[in-house]
Amino acid sequence: MKIALVGATGLVGQEMLTVLAERGLDVSELIPVASARSVGTEIHFRGQAIRVVSMAEAIERRPDLALFSAGGSVSTEWAPHFVAAGATVIDNSSAWRMDPAVLLLVPEVNGDLLADTAPRIIANPNCSTIQLVVALQPLHAAFGLRRVVVSTYQSVTGTGKAAVDQLMAERHAHHTGQPAPALTAYPHPIDLNVLPQVDVFMPNGYTREEMKMVNETRKIMRLPELRFTATTVRVPTIGGHSEAVNAEFERPCTVEQVRALLAAAPGVVVADEPAERLYPMPITAHGRDEVFVGRIRLDHSNPNTLNLWVVADNLRKGAATNAVQIAERWATLR
Repeated sequence: MKIALVGATGLVGQEMLTVLAERGLDVSELIPVASARSVGTEIHFRGQAIRVVSMAEAIERRPDLALFSAGGSVSTEWAPHFVAAGATVIDNSSAWRMDPAVLLLVPEVNGDLLADTAPRIIANPNCSTIQLVVALQPLHAAFGLRRVVVSTYQSVTGTGKAAVDQLMAERHAHHTGQPAPALTAYPHPIDLNVLPQVDVFMPNGYTREEMKMVNETRKIMRLPELRFTATTVRVPTIGGHSEAVNAEFERPCTVEQVRALLAAAPGVVVADEPAERLYPMPITAHGRDEVFVGRIRLDHSNPNTLNLWVVADNLRKGAATNAVQIAERWATLR
């Protein structure tokens, strides 16, 4: 299978290269694509140096599949050109997610939809949404989800390289006593700080990231009326995103039932032994493809309600791995 990777030199693009190399997808030819300043440079894939090409050249080579990780405006402009050349596009941006005609997929949750259609553009959800729905889906199937309240603790890697650079420059300045560096990715310092803003604010007072979680969760889980509210927060971590989740259900459940359901769920690892101080953390999720769930306990303030702590590597399951998993399922149905 001939695969184009658009945005091959970015953080998520580099992670997609790693995931593609690790997994068994049959890649007969990889076509790395990046912006004009990167065209002609080389990336390495499965022991080979491969030249980065332009959009036009990639389209001329007529890939079977195009993985996009280059931002919404790039996807909006170029995805239809790849489709016109015969490719199926899996897009990691927000450009197509809420289009009613476009599938928004997390294979463990709604991958069955691929069998019912032959989509030409498939949307990869937001990173914080992906890990949330992987954890909630088996519980919804058993107990019927009614309401979700979530607060996130999101890694700077979700913003990109500039944010990682800002964090590290600030940390270096703190350690060396040098003047604070310029703010390049965030409006405030991020090291030794917490920013209660992920993405821009909307007229309703919520951020775009918060509304993404609401709308995408409803679409993926096929619960258009789900009551859902979110507060998304940026923290100075690298390994992944964490979420404090309060979920109310239609039917009662026990902690033991929840642990058993999650332990049997695809893509989930239960790490929940409080007496041993075992619980999910970004540092232990880093580099892993699973969604980790712990701190499982009943909410004693409200009936049929649970508290969960959900952690995943936002560059892998939250982006690259989920996209490659979609590609794998798509390939089996061709």
